[in-house]
Amino acid sequence: MSAAVMETPRETKRDAVINVRLPTKLRDLIDSAAAVVGKTRTDFILESARKHAVDVLLDQTLFSLETAQYEEFLRVLDEPVQPNARLKQLLASKSPWQK
Repeated sequence: MSAAVMETPRETKRDAVINVRLPTKLRDLIDSAAAVVGKTRTDFILESARKHAVDVLLDQTLFSLETAQYEEFLRVLDEPVQPNARLKQLLASKSPWQK
């Protein structure tokens, strides 16, 4: 990933324009969120879009395997998980949204 992609919006020259039409309620929601974090609407939208774009691109990882490696990979995926102390603790704990 290039360094330019990872920069925050204010660190680079702004030489392109994007016009977006959106419902007033959505604009107001964005403005409220931007105000909470002390950003302008533009900076908030650019930072949010950049983060999402990076996440999408990072999720598109491709790797290739030889046939034997692929078969071993599938075999490991199909094996049942062997319980251990950490797994038992994880499964016994509440999810973050349940706390």
